[in-house]
Amino acid sequence: MAQQAPLPVPFIIIIISLLVSAGSGSGQESTWAKKVKTSDGATITNLQFYFHDTFSGKDPTAVRVAEPSSQAWNLFGAMVMVDDKLTEGYDAESKLVGRAQGLYGSASQSGLGLIMAITYRFLDGEYEGSSFSVLGLNQALYLTREMPVVAGTGKFRMAKGFVIAQTQWVDVTGSGDAIVWYNVTLFH
Repeated sequence: MAQQAPLPVPFIIIIISLLVSAGSGSGQESTWAKKVKTSDGATITNLQFYFHDTFSGKDPTAVRVAEPSSQAWNLFGAMVMVDDKLTEGYDAESKLVGRAQGLYGSASQSGLGLIMAITYRFLDGEYEGSSFSVLGLNQALYLTREMPVVAGTGKFRMAKGFVIAQTQWVDVTGSGDAIVWYNVTLFH
Protein backbone atom coordinates (compact mmCIF):
# COMPACT_ATOMS: atom_id res chain seq x y z
CA MET A 1 0.00 0.00 0.00
CA ALA A 2 1.36 3.43 -0.95
CA GLN A 3 2.17 5.76 1.90
CA GLN A 4 0.18 8.99 1.93
CA ALA A 5 2.24 12.19 1.80
CA PRO A 6 2.03 14.35 4.93
CA LEU A 7 0.13 17.62 4.79
CA PRO A 8 2.32 20.72 4.32
CA VAL A 9 3.02 22.56 7.58
CA PRO A 10 1.15 25.80 6.61
CA PHE A 11 -1.99 23.77 5.84
CA ILE A 12 -1.77 21.98 9.20
CA ILE A 13 -1.42 25.33 11.00
CA ILE A 14 -4.47 26.70 9.17
CA ILE A 15 -6.61 23.69 10.05
CA ILE A 16 -5.52 23.77 13.71
CA SER A 17 -6.23 27.50 13.86
CA LEU A 18 -9.63 26.93 12.33
CA LEU A 19 -10.52 24.29 14.87
CA VAL A 20 -9.34 26.14 18.00
CA SER A 21 -9.81 29.81 17.20
CA ALA A 22 -12.94 31.88 17.39
CA GLY A 23 -12.42 33.03 13.82
CA SER A 24 -10.95 36.22 12.45
CA GLY A 25 -11.74 38.32 15.51
CA SER A 26 -14.34 40.43 13.71
CA GLY A 27 -16.78 39.84 16.56
CA GLN A 28 -19.54 39.11 14.06
CA GLU A 29 -19.00 35.40 13.65
CA SER A 30 -21.37 32.93 15.22
CA THR A 31 -20.60 29.82 17.21
CA TRP A 32 -21.62 27.72 14.17
CA ALA A 33 -19.26 29.51 11.73
CA LYS A 34 -15.52 30.16 11.89
CA LYS A 35 -13.02 31.35 9.30
CA VAL A 36 -9.31 31.92 8.79
CA LYS A 37 -7.38 33.77 6.11
CA THR A 38 -4.45 32.01 4.47
CA SER A 39 -1.15 33.73 3.70
CA ASP A 40 -2.16 33.95 0.03
CA GLY A 41 -5.40 35.83 0.83
CA ALA A 42 -7.80 32.91 0.44
CA THR A 43 -10.38 32.11 3.10
CA ILE A 44 -11.18 28.78 4.72
CA THR A 45 -14.55 28.71 6.45
CA ASN A 46 -15.84 25.96 8.73
CA LEU A 47 -19.59 25.71 9.31
CA GLN A 48 -21.24 23.33 11.78
CA PHE A 49 -25.00 23.05 11.94
CA TYR A 50 -27.92 20.60 12.11
CA PHE A 51 -30.08 19.66 9.10
CA HIS A 52 -33.69 18.79 10.02
CA ASP A 53 -35.37 16.62 7.34
CA THR A 54 -39.03 16.48 8.41
CA PHE A 55 -41.70 14.44 6.58
CA SER A 56 -44.18 14.44 9.49
CA GLY A 57 -46.47 16.98 11.08
CA LYS A 58 -48.62 19.77 9.72
CA ASP A 59 -45.72 21.61 8.03
CA PRO A 60 -43.34 19.01 6.57
CA THR A 61 -40.09 20.33 5.12
CA ALA A 62 -39.47 17.22 2.98
CA VAL A 63 -42.05 15.94 0.50
CA ARG A 64 -41.80 12.89 -1.74
CA VAL A 65 -42.54 14.11 -5.30
CA ALA A 66 -41.87 10.90 -7.24
CA GLU A 67 -42.33 7.22 -6.45
CA PRO A 68 -40.50 4.20 -7.86
CA SER A 69 -42.45 2.20 -10.42
CA SER A 70 -42.24 -0.86 -8.16
CA GLN A 71 -42.64 -1.04 -4.40
CA ALA A 72 -39.08 -2.24 -3.88
CA TRP A 73 -37.94 -2.10 -0.26
CA ASN A 74 -34.97 0.09 -1.10
CA LEU A 75 -37.05 2.90 -2.68
CA PHE A 76 -34.80 3.09 -5.77
CA GLY A 77 -36.21 5.94 -7.87
CA ALA A 78 -37.97 7.88 -5.10
CA MET A 79 -37.46 11.65 -5.29
CA VAL A 80 -37.83 14.14 -2.41
CA MET A 81 -38.06 17.96 -2.55
CA VAL A 82 -36.79 19.76 0.57
CA ASP A 83 -36.87 23.13 2.28
CA ASP A 84 -35.24 21.94 5.51
CA LYS A 85 -34.24 23.97 8.57
CA LEU A 86 -30.56 24.42 9.38
CA THR A 87 -30.10 25.15 13.07
CA GLU A 88 -27.23 26.00 15.37
CA GLY A 89 -28.15 23.20 17.79
CA TYR A 90 -29.62 19.71 17.72
CA ASP A 91 -33.08 20.92 18.79
CA ALA A 92 -35.25 21.99 15.84
CA GLU A 93 -36.26 25.04 17.90
CA SER A 94 -32.65 26.20 18.38
CA LYS A 95 -31.39 29.23 16.45
CA LEU A 96 -32.27 29.05 12.73
CA VAL A 97 -29.13 29.73 10.69
CA GLY A 98 -30.38 28.80 7.22
CA ARG A 99 -32.41 26.58 4.90
CA ALA A 100 -31.44 23.60 2.74
CA GLN A 101 -33.43 23.82 -0.48
CA GLY A 102 -33.35 21.38 -3.36
CA LEU A 103 -33.91 17.70 -3.97
CA TYR A 104 -32.51 14.27 -3.37
CA GLY A 105 -33.38 10.93 -4.83
CA SER A 106 -32.61 7.29 -4.25
CA ALA A 107 -29.99 6.45 -6.86
CA SER A 108 -28.89 3.04 -5.56
CA GLN A 109 -30.44 -0.36 -6.23
CA SER A 110 -28.75 -1.71 -3.11
CA GLY A 111 -28.63 0.20 0.14
CA LEU A 112 -29.58 3.84 0.44
CA GLY A 113 -27.46 5.99 -1.86
CA LEU A 114 -29.05 9.41 -2.28
CA ILE A 115 -28.02 11.77 -5.06
CA MET A 116 -28.11 15.23 -3.49
CA ALA A 117 -28.68 18.48 -5.40
CA ILE A 118 -29.20 20.95 -2.57
CA THR A 119 -28.33 24.60 -1.92
CA TYR A 120 -27.61 25.56 1.69
CA ARG A 121 -28.69 29.22 2.08
CA PHE A 122 -27.82 31.14 5.24
CA LEU A 123 -29.99 33.61 7.14
CA ASP A 124 -27.70 34.53 10.04
CA GLY A 125 -24.90 37.00 10.74
CA GLU A 126 -22.25 37.86 8.20
CA TYR A 127 -23.27 34.89 6.00
CA GLU A 128 -26.87 36.06 5.57
CA GLY A 129 -27.76 35.73 1.88
CA SER A 130 -24.73 33.54 1.09
CA SER A 131 -25.01 29.92 0.00
CA PHE A 132 -23.13 26.85 -1.14
CA SER A 133 -24.34 23.90 -3.19
CA VAL A 134 -23.79 20.16 -2.82
CA LEU A 135 -24.07 17.82 -5.78
CA GLY A 136 -23.05 14.26 -5.01
CA LEU A 137 -23.79 10.88 -3.51
CA ASN A 138 -24.88 10.62 0.13
CA GLN A 139 -24.49 7.05 1.43
CA ALA A 140 -27.19 7.72 4.03
CA LEU A 141 -26.83 4.42 5.92
CA TYR A 142 -23.18 5.11 6.78
CA LEU A 143 -22.62 6.80 10.13
CA THR A 144 -20.25 9.35 8.55
CA ARG A 145 -20.16 10.32 4.89
CA GLU A 146 -18.51 12.96 2.72
CA MET A 147 -20.08 14.97 -0.10
CA PRO A 148 -18.61 17.60 -2.43
CA VAL A 149 -19.35 21.31 -2.35
CA VAL A 150 -19.44 22.41 -5.99
CA ALA A 151 -20.25 26.15 -5.86
CA GLY A 152 -21.16 29.10 -3.70
CA THR A 153 -22.63 32.59 -3.74
CA GLY A 154 -22.22 35.78 -1.71
CA LYS A 155 -19.44 35.38 0.88
CA PHE A 156 -18.94 31.85 -0.50
CA ARG A 157 -18.62 32.89 -4.16
CA MET A 158 -16.40 30.45 -6.07
CA ALA A 159 -16.36 28.08 -3.08
CA LYS A 160 -15.21 24.52 -3.27
CA GLY A 161 -14.96 22.12 -0.41
CA PHE A 162 -16.59 19.20 1.31
CA VAL A 163 -19.30 18.25 3.76
CA ILE A 164 -18.93 15.64 6.47
CA ALA A 165 -22.42 14.50 7.50
CA GLN A 166 -23.35 12.36 10.50
CA THR A 167 -26.88 11.19 11.17
CA GLN A 168 -27.75 12.02 14.78
CA TRP A 169 -31.31 10.63 14.79
CA VAL A 170 -33.72 9.04 12.32
CA ASP A 171 -37.22 7.60 12.68
CA VAL A 172 -36.62 4.44 10.62
CA THR A 173 -39.92 2.72 11.42
CA GLY A 174 -42.23 5.67 11.06
CA SER A 175 -42.02 9.05 9.39
CA GLY A 176 -38.45 8.97 8.10
CA ASP A 177 -37.73 12.27 9.87
CA ALA A 178 -34.01 12.77 10.47
CA ILE A 179 -31.53 15.11 12.13
CA VAL A 180 -28.09 15.24 10.52
CA TRP A 181 -25.03 17.09 11.84
CA TYR A 182 -23.03 18.87 9.13
CA ASN A 183 -19.37 19.87 9.35
CA VAL A 184 -18.57 21.90 6.23
CA THR A 185 -15.16 23.10 5.04
CA LEU A 186 -15.21 25.76 2.31
CA PHE A 187 -12.25 27.17 0.40
CA HIS A 188 -13.05 30.51 -1.21
